[in-house]
Order: sequence, then structure tokens, then C-alpha cells
Amino acid sequence: MKLKLLACFLFLAATQLQAQEYFPKNDGVKSRNTNYTVFKNAKIHVNPASVIQNGMFAIQNGKITAVGKNISVPANSVLIDLKGKEVYPSFIDLYSDFGIPKPERAESSSDQPQYDAGREGYYWNDHIRAETDAVAEFKYNQEEASKLHKAGFGVVNTHVPDGIIRGTGTLATLNPEGTEGDRIIKEYSAQYLSFEKSVQSRQSYPTSIMGAMALLRQVYLDADWYAGGNADNTDLALEALNNNKNLVQIFATDNLLDEFRADKIGDEFGIQYVILGSGNEFERLDKVKSSGATYIVPLNFPDAYDVENPFMAEHVSLEDMKHWNQAPANLKMLAEKKVPFTLTTHGLDAEKDFHKNLLKAIEYGLKKEDALAALTTVPAKVIGQEGKLGEIKEGAWANFIITSGDYFDKESSLYENWVQGKRAIIEDMGTTPITGKYDLKLNGNSYTLNITGEPTEPKAEVKLGDTKIGSKLSFEDNWMNLLLSSPDTTKTEFIRLVANIPSETNTISGKAILPDGKETSFTAEKSSAEKNSEEDKKEDKNHPEVLPVSFPNKAYGFSELPKRQDVLFRNATVWTGEAEGTLQNTDVLVKDGKIAKIGKDLNVGRAKVIDATGKHLTAGIVDEHSHLASSAINESGQNSSAEVSMEDVVDPTDIGIYYDLAGGVTSMQILHGSANPIGGRSAIVKLKWGEDAEDMIYNNSPKFIKFALGENVKQSNWGSNVRFPQTRMGVEQVFTDYFSRAKAYEEAKANGGDDFRKDIEMETLVEILNGERFVTSHSYIQSEINMLMKVAENFGFNINTFTHILEGYKVADKMKEHGVGGSTFSDWWAYKYEVNDAIPYNAAIMHSQGITVAINSDDAEMSRRLNQEAAKSVKYGGLSEEEAWKFVTLNPAKLLHIDDRVGSIKAGKDADLVLWNNHPLSIYAKPEKTMIEGVVYFDIERDKQMRKQIEQQRNELIGQMLEAKNEGVITQPVTKKEETHIHCNTLEEIH
Repeated sequence: MKLKLLACFLFLAATQLQAQEYFPKNDGVKSRNTNYTVFKNAKIHVNPASVIQNGMFAIQNGKITAVGKNISVPANSVLIDLKGKEVYPSFIDLYSDFGIPKPERAESSSDQPQYDAGREGYYWNDHIRAETDAVAEFKYNQEEASKLHKAGFGVVNTHVPDGIIRGTGTLATLNPEGTEGDRIIKEYSAQYLSFEKSVQSRQSYPTSIMGAMALLRQVYLDADWYAGGNADNTDLALEALNNNKNLVQIFATDNLLDEFRADKIGDEFGIQYVILGSGNEFERLDKVKSSGATYIVPLNFPDAYDVENPFMAEHVSLEDMKHWNQAPANLKMLAEKKVPFTLTTHGLDAEKDFHKNLLKAIEYGLKKEDALAALTTVPAKVIGQEGKLGEIKEGAWANFIITSGDYFDKESSLYENWVQGKRAIIEDMGTTPITGKYDLKLNGNSYTLNITGEPTEPKAEVKLGDTKIGSKLSFEDNWMNLLLSSPDTTKTEFIRLVANIPSETNTISGKAILPDGKETSFTAEKSSAEKNSEEDKKEDKNHPEVLPVSFPNKAYGFSELPKRQDVLFRNATVWTGEAEGTLQNTDVLVKDGKIAKIGKDLNVGRAKVIDATGKHLTAGIVDEHSHLASSAINESGQNSSAEVSMEDVVDPTDIGIYYDLAGGVTSMQILHGSANPIGGRSAIVKLKWGEDAEDMIYNNSPKFIKFALGENVKQSNWGSNVRFPQTRMGVEQVFTDYFSRAKAYEEAKANGGDDFRKDIEMETLVEILNGERFVTSHSYIQSEINMLMKVAENFGFNINTFTHILEGYKVADKMKEHGVGGSTFSDWWAYKYEVNDAIPYNAAIMHSQGITVAINSDDAEMSRRLNQEAAKSVKYGGLSEEEAWKFVTLNPAKLLHIDDRVGSIKAGKDADLVLWNNHPLSIYAKPEKTMIEGVVYFDIERDKQMRKQIEQQRNELIGQMLEAKNEGVITQPVTKKEETHIHCNTLEEIH
């Protein structure tokens, strides 16, 4: 009974104590500590540009109250002597998810895609989560905070890393003793974005990077429209987006091309993003600089590959090898280019890797002042906390670290990390640091002793001459015990060394007990800079030689981008593609990137002369249907993706560009895939190898879009029975429905005024209705070809091109009447059911009916030999060589509405030319030079030189990796990467 009463009493007492927490404290009852803490004799790094030697500073109530050479010490002060130690501002990480629970992945009992949103009262797409507030999720995590303390961090800008628009971050300190209220400096500090979908929804759209970009554009348009009070219903996501628009906007990316894509979106809507980079910014420094963005850069360097097995080493690309070699120099290059950047622990084990990788960046040339700025003043400025964070100055938060010496010296230790005046102890400041290199004198022998590691857990490496001696080191309470193996390797004997380490000494001396039990003394004197041997100096430069960046930064890239030049091709066989036909022994003058003159014995002027005797000069090949040079092919999340654009995802680094140049291709249409009836908008590009994506896209490019018919769009092979359409008649209904909506949209727009909601998808379809955008349609079966022409005619427009169209020979007369062209394969058939009726005479039959016919590739390998594909129409159909050649030059240029610029050799056209060593329709023909606008992007002689250079660079980098492995660095295994073979039906999924 007594026990029960006691338990009840304790329960009531605890309940009362908890209840009391809800009432305000009386300051008159509870005293408040108003003492100052004063630090003296420290080397104070006030900011990256200012240092006070033997300085002092005082803190009270979490803030710095005074800093200087000498400050007055208040009567109620606690004094801490930091003689021989250094003080830096604590670091700031702008990209963190510290204290945020991991978002739970949405689960479903169905394996079918989800097309509609799963939330009511929010935006129509679940991946737009602007209403998310990190401050509501934030909960301090002591274990994770300790890791960040050890890396020197005192403040994090944390957020929920989930979704395309992720909502607001919160700026929080890592105060080890405070409350959540104390730690939150700024509740709503930034808005975060990415190209990644939310894991909390299974909604399919978007499935691609171009879909994510289109979605962002539409969201911004809708947010402006919503802000005008035009919506009938409340949309909490759009309201939040508008409320957050004045915050810092931080955009997360994971590769260099996506960094530029994010910046592109920002530029379109007048938003300057802060960009979480990839560490590859060095590959395009000028473009990075021109973005105007501040970059948050991870210190996540790639490991060397284990290339000991020469057969496996062949599977490592030069691109990956160069990345390993160059990435540690990224920060140095950014600083030299004066690109503002901050550093983040994102992607790292902060405790283990951050400081190590930071020192590596410094070894590769990053200045310490720039490193400190990237950790302190730059992020403070970005987040609007100048003078409050990132500096040791009066009025700033008392956030600082205490180190044994230069923080950027590998032998220094971090002792304490103070955040808002609260101390987190990392190492005991009473421990004397013993790291460094010593000359050890023992029993008549001279050893080299190298002590590394943390002050309380040092590691020793001992050498006698060049011979490594086994050793084991322990260090506790400033007593060192070192066990050495005997120099006589034939004996299992040990020498024991023991010494008490005085503070601030460069000499260790103590007692040694030899294997026979006799005692003697030893001394170990720390090596000075002047005493370093040549070997030590070599070790100081602890990184391999950095290879120069090329454009693109992979095999066959240019060390410098090629320049336009005036050229005279002398005495060539010229395939004009015009009424003049093929001209023998003729000159062609290229001037200012254009074809200036065609004739015999032309005046050279200042042009470079190329002897083309016995060679053939043609216009560059134009591929009407390609999926090369793109980071995405299909946006399959909806049955219409007219809002997406292939121009957003042009990949200028695709090695297929170089291979195509080597096959004489100079222009191509990069088409959306065939996942849906109404696909995305095209990109018409010139294959300017080494240039940026924007420089590849045609100026004033004709507007095209991809439609598709047949098996792919009705998902015959996907296993999905959810998304409409599922039948060929359903495909027709999609076109009818969408164009009916587009007509209604255009009518509403004309009457809507400023209140009208702009829809990018509908805008695109209206362009088709008005003849401002041309349709290229994936097609096979004659019934569907007829169907689409009728649908188009019913809505008052024409289909521009049927691509593939392997049954075009069946409906050539109707195609002619409609005015549509055909771009087909030369002799592909029977690779799926709907192409069973394909014949190799298809192109010739369509041509005979007066249709503009092209041969396309739709295939990275075929694109390199379109000249041979054109030649097949001489065999299958009896075409003349000149007409067959037009199938891959002038005719596709006509279909793409660029024949006024390319496709034939005519004065005034772009100098997109190919010099062949043989008849261009021959299987033996090779391009010797491929020129675009007067710039030679492929030269067969340069190609030969590049092959040798590639081999030399590979051998050099393999040697560097082997040396790195021998030095004990971590390596990664080589895995064979399979090249993705991209076609119309290639699907991707962003995460």
C-alpha cells in the first residue's frame, strides 16, 4: 500500500512539474547569468581579409560584444587564455537537410502509373510543394550536430529535400545547449527548387528533365495569374509560391548541364537562382561566370579507379579519368574566375571527409582566404546575414571555432566550436598537438618519424632510411608511448619509447627501453621548413599534374574552340545540289562563314587554299530525324506533351556529335520520342562540337513539333492499361479533343484580356492551327497516315512531314494531294508488327509521285553513314546519284524549312560543307573535313593526332591512378558502362 501511495505521489509531482512549464518564469525568482566570457592571446581571423595577432574578444548572451588588440575586461568575466591558438568564424552550410525527417515514399497497391494529383486544395501537380515549411519539421539532432561541429559548422540553412518546388528553408544554428526557439535565426530563409520529383507522390508527370522545366514555366505563369485574383478556388501551393518569391531562391542540380538549365528558367522569369552545383563548373567557366549565380559547391571528389587490371582499365572513359584528375581544382578555377561560391557538406560524411577534401582543394591551388570566405562571409551575404554571421565582430553571433593552428593545415586540430556562445568540445585544449615530421635519434640510429591524425588519436609512420619500421603509437594525458620493431628484420624484437610532452615544444625527449632491457634516451626534433628534404618537398605537392580542360571535356574535345576562317577549296568535284548539278574541277570560296563564290580559277585573296583535286565537295548532310545530343527523349507522363521542348535538353557533350561530323552530318532535327500522340517541340541544331547548347541551335529556328501514331502511343508494349489512348481509334480522338480545346482556348484568349490564364501546351497547339509550327509525325500504317491528314484538314492545317512512313508507298498520291513530305528509312523492316509491309522501294516510289523525300536515321549508328543509306535508293528504285544525294541534304533541309541556309552549295548559303576523299555515295568514302559556317569541326588529320593524344592522356592518367593506389588512397572498382541505344520509344524517369 505504501508503495502504491508513493507511486501516486511521484506521478502527481511529475505532472505538476510538467504543468508548471506552461507558465512564464518570474525573472525575479530565477537569476540570469550575465557574465562575460573573454578570450585573450588568440590569433583572431575576424574575416577572410582581416587577422588580429594576440587579440581579444568578449561574448555575452550569445553575441560578441567586443573585439580588438586590447579590450576592457568587465568585472564579471570568465577569462580563457588562447595563447598559441587561432580563432575563426564558424562555418555556414546553405544546402542542408539537418534536423528534417526523411520524407516517406508514397506506396501503392497498384503497379499502374498515377496521372492525377493526390491532394485537394493544392496545385494540379503533386511535385509542386511550395507550401512546405522546414521550420515546422525542424528538430535538433545532437548526433548529426556533433558531426557538423567537428567539421567547423555552426549554422545550416536546412530544408525538406523533396519535390520540384520544395518550399521554404529555415536558418538554424547548431547551438548544443539551446532550445529550438534559440536556434532558429530566420524562420523562412530561402525557397528551394530542383528538377526532382517528390517521393511523397506517385504522380507520373513529369517523367523527364524537359517536363520538369515545362512544369516550372507553367507554375510561374500560373502564380502570376493567381496573384491577380483570377482563380475561383484557393490554391495553397500557388499562394505559398507567391509569398516566397522575395526569398533567396536556391536551385538544386546534380550536373553541369542542369545548372545551365536552371539558370535558363531563372533568366526567363527574372529570377537569379543560387545554384547547388555539381563540382564540374571548371568545364565551362565562362558560361558559369555569365550566369551571374552564386554557386553552392559540394566537396565530393571522385575516387581514383583501380586500373591495375589492364583489361578492365580499357572500360574507364577518358572523360571519367579527366574528371578524377581535374575536379579537385574546380574551386581554384572558380575563385580565379571570380565566381562567387560557398561550400556544402552535401553528399559527404561531414565528420570524415569535409576537412580532408577541403585541404585537397587547397593543395590544388585554392587560396585559404577564398576557402574561408566560401565558408563564412559569402554564405552570410547570400542569406542576408552580413555582420551577424561569418565574422568575429561586435554585434555578431558568438559563432566561432578554436584551433591549434592554421585550420587549413593538415596538422592542425579543431578544439572547440562555439555556437551562440555555447561550447561544443571537440578535443581537449589541454592536449599538446604532436603531429608533424620529426628527426628521431635513438641508439645511434636516425629515424624519420611522421605523426598524423587527431591530437588524441595520432598515428605514426617510422622509417629508417627508406625502410619502413613497424610502429604503434598511443597518446594520453600528454604521455606518448611508441612501440618500434627492431631494425633487424630477422628478429622479432621491439624498442619501447616513452615521453611526457611539454606544451609548445618542437622537441620530444624521453626514455627508450631496448630489446635487451637496457635503458637509453631518445630525442625527436620537429623538422623545420628549411630542413625538409627534396623528398619532403615533393610530398608537399601532393597532387598529380592537372590535365588541361577541353571542349567538351572528353575524348576528341578541342583544347581551344576552332575559329572561323576564309577557305578556298581548289579544283574539287562539286555536288551543288542545285540546277547546275555536279561540277568538275571547280573552286568554292568560303568567306565570313558563307559560300561566297563557285567557279573556276577563283581569286584566293586572304583565304586558306585547300587542294581538293580528285576529291568531292558536298553540302553537309542533314538528318531530319535524330535523337542524338539530348539528355531526354520522351515526356511520357501525359498523352500530350506539347509544352515541352527538346531545345531545353540539348546535350553538346554527346560523343555522337563528333561521330556524326566524321560521317559528314552538319545539321539535324532532334525530335521528341513517340511515347504519346502529341509529343514535344523539336530542336533543330548544327553539330558545333565543343560549343554550348545554345550555340548549336539554329538562330530563328523554324518551329516544329513531334506527333506519333501506332504501337508506341497506344502503349502496346508498356504493360499499362491506365493512360488514354489504348487503341488506334483512341489516338485519333486525342488529336480531335486537343485541337478542339486549342480552338476554344484561342477564342477565350481573344476575349480574355489581362485576366486570361496562359497555357503553354495550348499556346503550342494554337501555333499549329495558325501554321506557325510544323508537325513531324511518327507513322507506319497507311490507315493512320490517312487519319492524321484528315484530322489536320478538318482543323485547317497540314502535316509537314511523315517520318518513318514505311507504308508511304501505299498512300503517296494522297500525301501529294495533302502537301506532306516523307522522311523514311532506306531498308528497315520487320522489327515490329506494324512495319511488316515495309519495302526498300518506299523512298523511290514516294519520290516518283512528286513528294519531297528524305532518308533519316532515328539511330545514332545509322546517322554516321547516311551517305550510304542514300545510295541504297540508287539500287532500290533506280534514282540518279544526284537525286539520291538530295535525300540526305537538300530534301531534309526543305522539310525542315532551312533550305535557304543549308542543303546545297549555292552562293549566299551557310558554308556547311564536307570534303570527301571519294565519291560520297561510295562505301569507301570518308569525310576529310567537315565545316559548319566556315569553321572546321572535323578534320581527319586532327583526328589521327587526337587518337595519339587520347592514348597518351589515358596512359598518363592510368599512371597517376596507379601511383595514387600505391600511396594508399581509396579507389573505386571499374565497371563496364553500357551505352544506351536511343530510339523513339526510349523512356526515362526522373526521380
